[in-house]
Amino acid sequence: MTDRDATADPDPRLDPAAMRKRYRVTGLDEDDLADGPMEQFGRWFEEAVEQDLVHEPNAMVVSTADTDGRPSSRTVLMKHYDDQGFVFYTNYGSRKARELDANPHVSLLFPWHPMARQVLVTGIARRTGRDETAAYFRTRPHGSQLGAWASAQSSVIASRAELESSYAELAARYPEGEQVPVPPHWGGFRIDPRTVEFWQGRDNRLHDRLRYTARPSGGWHVERLSP
Repeated sequence: MTDRDATADPDPRLDPAAMRKRYRVTGLDEDDLADGPMEQFGRWFEEAVEQDLVHEPNAMVVSTADTDGRPSSRTVLMKHYDDQGFVFYTNYGSRKARELDANPHVSLLFPWHPMARQVLVTGIARRTGRDETAAYFRTRPHGSQLGAWASAQSSVIASRAELESSYAELAARYPEGEQVPVPPHWGGFRIDPRTVEFWQGRDNRLHDRLRYTARPSGGWHVERLSP
């Protein structure tokens, strides 16, 4: 870098402190909410899909913590949701699965930034049954089925070539059109929500934040949070 480069003014487009967006969208009012969070999530998810503004609206950040409280996060794809919660699939030997088995408390984040929306979930993770796992596995593309066998997720490997060699061996054993068995080390987690917050961006950073909290006796309590 030359002396001139070192003293040049930084590009303001690259300055995080100067990055600002103004939100001019319809707000979120308590009277407009569904009775339960999963119904409300369904409304927003449908809008995210129909408006086609969000790349992979089923992508969510899953945050876990180990038994010492050290957190980790990653983006995964939600594959199902219903009144019982949110479902995703993974290798049960992966870091997230090991942490969820040891500490089932988890948070999810759906970052629908183009719509100035977020959905934030806290809940308890439980493994799905093998029948449910197998039913979903059969819907995956053939290559993804092989990938579930080829990758020992989160483990250290020597090279990319090692991974591709494992995949090639499986592709030869199970060619296109032949049924791939469901890996015993692979399956789903269902997140049973305890809180679900719907975040709607508003002008002047006066965002709307409405949170459902599960009542011990059943049902949901809704409260507004300050932005």
